[in-house]
Amino acid sequence: MSKKRNGLTVAADLSEMFSVEKDVEPIVVNRKASLSIEKALEIIVRQMRASGLRERTIHDYETYVNDFIEKTNVEFLLAIDADAIYDWLSSMKVKDTTKRIRLKCFNAFLTKCFHNGWLADMFWKNIRIRVDEPIKEGATDEDVFNVLRLLDLSKFIELRDATAILTMYQTGIRLATLSALEERHVDLENRVLRIEGALLKNRKVILLPFDGRLQKLFEVLFEQNRLIREEKNLDNKFVFITQAGESVHNERSPKSNAIAKRLNYYKRIYGIKNINPHGLRRGFAKDIYKRSKGDLALVSKALGHSDFAITARYLHLDPEEVADKLREFR
Repeated sequence: MSKKRNGLTVAADLSEMFSVEKDVEPIVVNRKASLSIEKALEIIVRQMRASGLRERTIHDYETYVNDFIEKTNVEFLLAIDADAIYDWLSSMKVKDTTKRIRLKCFNAFLTKCFHNGWLADMFWKNIRIRVDEPIKEGATDEDVFNVLRLLDLSKFIELRDATAILTMYQTGIRLATLSALEERHVDLENRVLRIEGALLKNRKVILLPFDGRLQKLFEVLFEQNRLIREEKNLDNKFVFITQAGESVHNERSPKSNAIAKRLNYYKRIYGIKNINPHGLRRGFAKDIYKRSKGDLALVSKALGHSDFAITARYLHLDPEEVADKLREFR
């Protein structure tokens, strides 16, 4: 008895239906035209915003990826290769250190494309720009207090700036984190910053203590902030605001920050080169490293770094010294 035919199963052999005949050229699909770089960037930017990444980071992705497209005339993702990247780098009239920063950002974009399944391999991992990095010094107690002594704390702007300088020096927070701080993050009674993960690169909550001098500055600054907000009829809770009562971070221009501009001004007029956000953060790191007798783990956690290698580079530690410290954790 024959089996009843199933309509979902085709009995006829059609295996040769679409085979290529000898005299017919096969159609080759141009996979390099599958997804434009512009479209990939648009999707990745949406993903980054959904993950809560900083606008400044997103702005850098957009800037460097669009610059790559413009300088190389490469339009499609699968058309990117090492030669195109080297052509892009050679078009830049900037220092090698700046090229490396831009390459790092572009590579991060390509890595996201790889993880989205749009690229088959990570060929860009072998592209290097070698530079001799100058050792960057951190701010010292002398640097910080020389500036603080020169500021007129009867003026709101200089009171705010003094508080910002001491906050970065005593806690090591980044400028972006400082700019986003709200009064609820400052525990005056226990003298500690309670910073939630959303404000930090590594997304982890951290508690950072400060001393009585900074506590007093916060108390006075909060009262001045309240008066300015009432006068301007504004309702925000930022610790650091402008004279107009707004955030010191300009959303319309991600690289514009009132605190950064003021620190650059003080550095210029007082001739103290390490009074800048990175110098203050590095000064904090070096001070903690020294006071803790070389506790690399403590410094790494305080800075919010993802691993010890980043902290070691930040401190400019000798490779042998790093190895000795890492052995303590084995």
